[in-house]
Amino acid sequence: MLVTADQPEAPAAFRVDLGAIFVSLELSKSTWVITSLSPGACAKLSRHTVAGGDIAGLLARFGELRAKAQARSGNRYPLVVIHEAGLDGFWIDRRLHQEDWIESHVVDAASISVSRRRRRVKTDKIDGETMVRTLLAYKRGEPRVCSMVKVPAAEEDDRRRICRERKALVGERTLHINRTKGLLFSQGITSYEPLRRDRRVRLEELRSGDDRALPDHPKAHICRELDRLELLLEQIKTVEAERDALLTEKREDVPSSAAMLPPPSSTRKVCTETSTIGGSLQPMRGWRRRLGEAGRSTVNRASRKQAIRACERRWSSCRGRGCAISRTRR
Repeated sequence: MLVTADQPEAPAAFRVDLGAIFVSLELSKSTWVITSLSPGACAKLSRHTVAGGDIAGLLARFGELRAKAQARSGNRYPLVVIHEAGLDGFWIDRRLHQEDWIESHVVDAASISVSRRRRRVKTDKIDGETMVRTLLAYKRGEPRVCSMVKVPAAEEDDRRRICRERKALVGERTLHINRTKGLLFSQGITSYEPLRRDRRVRLEELRSGDDRALPDHPKAHICRELDRLELLLEQIKTVEAERDALLTEKREDVPSSAAMLPPPSSTRKVCTETSTIGGSLQPMRGWRRRLGEAGRSTVNRASRKQAIRACERRWSSCRGRGCAISRTRR
């Protein structure tokens, strides 16, 4: 006798027994594309647009989605929103978190899996649907679906801005130094250092490779480059003073038993930069003493260096690669 089982219903593209409204945002300068999946909508995605930067219009549209879902099912659902990390920063996520009926997530766009069978078509419609699917899988608890960004607090993000500004200024300083040296190299001059205090005096004394005075136009160009360089040096000095003041203030909040980090004027700028952006100062405590003990506990110079480097690696692992201790020459 042939036994047959009831055939299951064809699976839907999306789950329809949802306890929330799932929304994805495609952000651009001109428009924000809203893709939503609501309970009772028969697994049908809806799309709307608001003007870019119109957060009031965005919240109004979210309110309309809640009202429509309530009219269909009689329940008032919360919203789960996702958008990609990008140039907009985190202000949208912080604003959405101020509403108690909105759960907001920021996703790393590179962590969303896509088909690699052929060149992928990329539109706001496809990206919005992909992010809704990813958000549903993430809320179901599926592993390794995507990587959500940990949004820093506004105060922590503000502290990081100091180090970012200094990094940009140092890059501009290098650009002007290389441009000045390149102009002089075309005249046969290789010994000029724009960072020296007597750079203006030495510029007047320079002679070209064929023993001529420096031509007027290259000299005027170099003078303007030095003007920009001096402005950058002054701005770097101001930013570093603000950074050191912030680090000093932070050190005062650390217990005295842990406040053994060298002063900000030390040559280990990498440790200072990492500490400024909010890292703990405790893991670096007592590293000088441990390096000394490692060096004294060995017999010959080769084994002493090996022990010191092992100690450095052990302490640098506490803070990550960005805060490795500079090697001590003994």
